[in-house]
Amino acid sequence: MTNCVIVRGAGDLATGTIVRLANCGLHVAVTECARPSAIRRRAALSEAVYDGTAEVEGVVCRRVDSEADLTDAWQAGQVPLFVDEAGDSIRALRPAVVVDAILAKRNLGTRRDMAPITVALGPGFAAGRDVDAVIETMRGHNLGRIFYQGAALPNTGVPGNIGGYTGERVIHAPADGALTCVQDAAGQAVGIGSVVEKGQVIARVGGTPVYATLTGVLRGLIRPGYPVTEGLKIADIDPRLAQRDNCGTISDKARCIAGGVLEAILHLAREREVMLF
Repeated sequence: MTNCVIVRGAGDLATGTIVRLANCGLHVAVTECARPSAIRRRAALSEAVYDGTAEVEGVVCRRVDSEADLTDAWQAGQVPLFVDEAGDSIRALRPAVVVDAILAKRNLGTRRDMAPITVALGPGFAAGRDVDAVIETMRGHNLGRIFYQGAALPNTGVPGNIGGYTGERVIHAPADGALTCVQDAAGQAVGIGSVVEKGQVIARVGGTPVYATLTGVLRGLIRPGYPVTEGLKIADIDPRLAQRDNCGTISDKARCIAGGVLEAILHLAREREVMLF
């Protein structure tokens, strides 16, 4: 067994956990799918799948293909990322901790016997059965709470309230096709960080325009060229214009969840005498 932590998933919420654990001195490795569909791409280390490297708040993630590359990344102070949806690297590395941060709202194969300590984010897992601990991911009083027995709240399908808006701040694909970027009336490319007006075309899927559902900051937009299917989440608008400068930083929600993950790992490691450093 190695003393590393493997985090499954590297979207924006998972990135909050990855950055927290890496900054605490833990050896963190990440697994991701071959075509991540992150929306808040500036705050998601999953972009390393496409670009080779990605950086969020000073933590650099590097795509690797072998255990030798993984060691090189750690020695360089980076977080290695494997494209490994099946979790083969978990069996090979035998980590001390596995964190399921895929946030698929269901269990895609994480088991309690994968590591001495297992933690999962959000609904779809039962603590004490599927994993050792589950972290609440729904906004509200219990956000970031650790469950050592039981489960997080079920998925409601309604996004959390931000600035008085819930479902309307999330935009879904109106059709099947590849997403392409557009320009605004001033000829500027519309992208993450752009201030958009309700009813403005912010992208196209195939030949179908995608309209802003409210006025605010385009906080997230799926990667241009991504082959989306109708109904897939493709964009996120924050009605708080003051948040424009925060499009590339970890969200309050992700930081809160990360704290719960860290506490659960340290609590269980002390209880079970699992070496992490």
